[in-house]
Amino acid sequence: MTGKDVRIVAEEASRQILEAPLYTAGIALYRFGVRVAGLHNTKARKLDRGQKEIWHRLETDLNPGDRVIWVHAASLGEFEQGRPLIEKIRAGHPEFKILLTFFSPSGYEVRSHYEGADCVCYLPFDTPARVKRFIDTVNPEMAIFVKYEIWRNYLHELYTRGIPTYLISAAFRPDQYFFRHRGSWYGLWLRWYRRIFVQDERSRELLDTIHIHNVDVCGDTRFDRVSQIRAMQKEIPELQAFTRHGEPDAPATMMAGSSWETDEDVYAGWFNAHPEVKLVIAPHEFDEKRLETLKSRFTNGAVLMSEIKKDPHAADNCQVLIMDCFGLLSSAYAYCDVAYVGGGFGAGMHNINEAAVYDIPVIYGPNNRKFIEAREMAECGGGIEVTSEEEFRTVADMLLGLDDTERKRRGDAAGHYIRSKTGATDKIYSAIGF
Repeated sequence: MTGKDVRIVAEEASRQILEAPLYTAGIALYRFGVRVAGLHNTKARKLDRGQKEIWHRLETDLNPGDRVIWVHAASLGEFEQGRPLIEKIRAGHPEFKILLTFFSPSGYEVRSHYEGADCVCYLPFDTPARVKRFIDTVNPEMAIFVKYEIWRNYLHELYTRGIPTYLISAAFRPDQYFFRHRGSWYGLWLRWYRRIFVQDERSRELLDTIHIHNVDVCGDTRFDRVSQIRAMQKEIPELQAFTRHGEPDAPATMMAGSSWETDEDVYAGWFNAHPEVKLVIAPHEFDEKRLETLKSRFTNGAVLMSEIKKDPHAADNCQVLIMDCFGLLSSAYAYCDVAYVGGGFGAGMHNINEAAVYDIPVIYGPNNRKFIEAREMAECGGGIEVTSEEEFRTVADMLLGLDDTERKRRGDAAGHYIRSKTGATDKIYSAIGF
């Protein structure tokens, strides 16, 4: 560390006199807000209840003296990102117990019984008393945080106790708070990681500007995960019958994964005008009302997968199949020729890698700036951004018409891109020193 670095660290450390109590007060206020919101909000109520179960879970599943590696993922997406490393550690070092924590109910509710971990629970709120109790109980030999998880009090306590702590598959952008104000508190927090493994060189360069040098460029473990998923692809007979995928005279089919209403506003009109092309939709979230509304948007017949399971002929003369189930999306892309990945006209784009791994072109909306793969896949030709219904029509005409030359070219580019990005898990595993 240079003399300049030492001075900056000293200046930032002095700010803790004000920073630590302000941060902790903010977390306590957030905790109170969750409790109040739980009176009328299902997600907040699940988080509140889950917080009360943490200590029982830990005491039941872990024993004093266990050698524990702690992995934290905010939600389901981050879990999938960390999963390849979890499973590699488990296979190579069975002497360790794996503790997996989530902060969001959307991750915990789905993976609370994940067999790759010995204990799965919520992360206690980041206040000093809870942090100390948690780390005293778990006594981890190592802590691994996935992508964006930067909890001030946990990081400081782990650093103070000398517990090696890593951030994996991280991606940084110039507009993040770390870089908006030089010398901010957040830069100090990043120094409490023993090592930060970033997805790309640009992230490393950004961290360098705020004097964070303990950084390795290893790539994104999500590419390893989607490659694993393709190798373990599930058969979906209903989709095979509906799309006739692989048959010589099969119609072109688009898969709309994690679709929101704002996405359907973009693509529904084109399909209503092109009954010769099939469409499979996996809504991001759904209930009975959402499904009925979705079916009504399509004039050439729409059917639910659950209806096909009851009656195989329910899909006869239907252009659209709606998947009213969870857990099959990553395998469903294999039955289609083009993918549209939702979220890009709302809060943010969903996972385009799990579609591209099947060598098909991927269409997505404009809210994708946080995702390195969206930019890189567009550059290689495998990904296509659309910003309006009109742009979607142009792209659909190109990819879903009778001439499949462009579709195949772009699909090959997408698949090649995924394969070129695998290997991050092995790099991180080796760098940590297992």
